[in-house]
Amino acid sequence: MDPSPSTPDAPIPKLGWIGLGSMGQAMALNLQTHLSHTNSPPLHIYNRTAARGQPLLAIGAISSSSIQALLQAVDICFIAVSDSNAVTSIINTILEVPAADLHQKIIVDTSTIAPGTSAWAQGCLRERGASFVAAPVFGASPIAKEGKLLVILAGADKAVKAVEPFLVGVLARKTLYLGEDAAKASLLKTTGNFLTAGFMELIAEAHVFAEKTGLGSDALESLVEHQYGPLPFAMSKRLTGGFYLPKRDERPWSDLNLAVKDVGLGVECAEKVGTRLPVADLVLSHLEEARRYGEVNGRALDSSSMYGVLRERAGLGFESEVVRRRDGGDGGLSGL
Repeated sequence: MDPSPSTPDAPIPKLGWIGLGSMGQAMALNLQTHLSHTNSPPLHIYNRTAARGQPLLAIGAISSSSIQALLQAVDICFIAVSDSNAVTSIINTILEVPAADLHQKIIVDTSTIAPGTSAWAQGCLRERGASFVAAPVFGASPIAKEGKLLVILAGADKAVKAVEPFLVGVLARKTLYLGEDAAKASLLKTTGNFLTAGFMELIAEAHVFAEKTGLGSDALESLVEHQYGPLPFAMSKRLTGGFYLPKRDERPWSDLNLAVKDVGLGVECAEKVGTRLPVADLVLSHLEEARRYGEVNGRALDSSSMYGVLRERAGLGFESEVVRRRDGGDGGLSGL
């Protein structure tokens, strides 16, 4: 059953969306599809590159000329952008909306940002009579397309309740609510990114070990599937399927540059409280090495591309056999 966007006595809220990268576009498409199916008002969208909005306009969304124009037309506005700087810029632009037009609006940020940025945004918007809900998501773009993300929520209870009908069954498989402090959601997302990156590093190392010893990837992947569960298995398939090094004309499932930013956030948060994340330091060094490889070879890389770095260090070559076959043997890629 589709979640109900309102009670019989309450008007259906008008929704907006800012940011149409790989994740944002996938989530916005699911949301507009849901709004169409429930005869709700269409989604208002804004993105700096207007062409990214074409798939949404084709299914009924409405384009806004500016962030301010979008805010004045909606009750709830979702944000999906790349980093804290982008969120800060958008919030500052939102704060330029006249106070009377901003009153009781709800801003929902799905981005992965520093906890301090979430706390700042929540405080600034509260002063203007608006609400901020931190709602960072777990899942790469294929999971976003399926509407099966895990959403971490933090914000005022009333605002969260207003947003929830548009999450589970639309964008997400489940939500976790952490209370009113928006910074807690960003902190849990940062912690989760550290865990994810560590798991990926471990699985990548194991696959290189399996190839070098002659055990083979198939045997290892079978063990991962049946002993360690669906998340490590999905990570393993990301490597063995060649997705760590996308085709030249394809976007990565999860951009390497964002992974560097996300793991770096964990390192920074740890330093601020007087501790360290040694595994994160190791992962970050491998991601930085992969980024240099991508720059030299003009390739967009996935966040799992530490696998290629580990392969090269073991004398196997950045490209796996699966990648070479997929690309027709047209590697010609230089080393680091």
